[in-house]
Amino acid sequence: MELKPIDVTLVATLKGHQNPIFALTRDPQEQLLYTGGNDKGVVEWDLSTYSFKRVLCQVGSSVYTLLRIPNSPWLAVGLRSGEVLIVDVHVQKLVARLRVQSGAVFSVQYIASKNELIAIGEEGVAYVWDTQEFQLLYRFQVVKETVRVIAVAADEKTLSFGDKQGGVHLYSASDFHPIAHEQIHSMPVTSMLFNQGALLSGGRDAKMFRLHAETLHVEHEIVPHMFTVYGLAADHSGRYIASASRDKTWKIWNASDLRLLKNISVDRGYDSHLLSINNILWEEDCVYTVSDDKTIRVWQVIL
Repeated sequence: MELKPIDVTLVATLKGHQNPIFALTRDPQEQLLYTGGNDKGVVEWDLSTYSFKRVLCQVGSSVYTLLRIPNSPWLAVGLRSGEVLIVDVHVQKLVARLRVQSGAVFSVQYIASKNELIAIGEEGVAYVWDTQEFQLLYRFQVVKETVRVIAVAADEKTLSFGDKQGGVHLYSASDFHPIAHEQIHSMPVTSMLFNQGALLSGGRDAKMFRLHAETLHVEHEIVPHMFTVYGLAADHSGRYIASASRDKTWKIWNASDLRLLKNISVDRGYDSHLLSINNILWEEDCVYTVSDDKTIRVWQVIL
């Protein structure tokens, strides 16, 4: 099927952070966006007016990952210090202070069918907590080195981890037993996304791979950017993939064959980021990007 031209328009530029921004998450029920980075604080933005709402909470170290837990009032905040803070966004209160044994927390994900929160960081050990009492249920070693990213499949049957050496590890989400492991990238894995029977991975080697979601067999390989691929996101249909990079660009791809459809950057005439784009989120018809240039940009994407 021939894909029609894509129209991308900058809707808003959100300013207020004083340092690079690494993490973002949308509230699924309300028009709210949460962002964090080197500011040592989490900011809440009102997307109905595209304006600053409040500093939700102050934290003791840089924010590396954020996750708004669905069907709850909770926001999970992963920190450089090794803590995962659970904040009630409705009453602006700290609910739980979780911790990994050592090192930073780079990624936090949620397994809704089990009401479990999973985090991993520098030590390569995964930690699983329940989201009722936030008690630690499991901990298991994925690899004896840093793991920067976790992805959970849409059916929540499997999850994957990407490590510092470029390895991708596939696990069962039911009992966390390993299913497959392949050496994919030549440098650290920095982003991953399950999409339509495939697992996409981006790395510091500036490559993006489309892997079979059950075997990790390489189905397709491209060099989408000049530098690190820091973020991957898909539209609601799964037909389109967006990637974000240290090279200051974000791009839209055809998910089935990784054909480039749109390049959004200053060089292409867009009022885009001037420094590294560190993360990306695609919700409904909007893409959200965060950057070392201390701004959040909101893009409307008409497919």
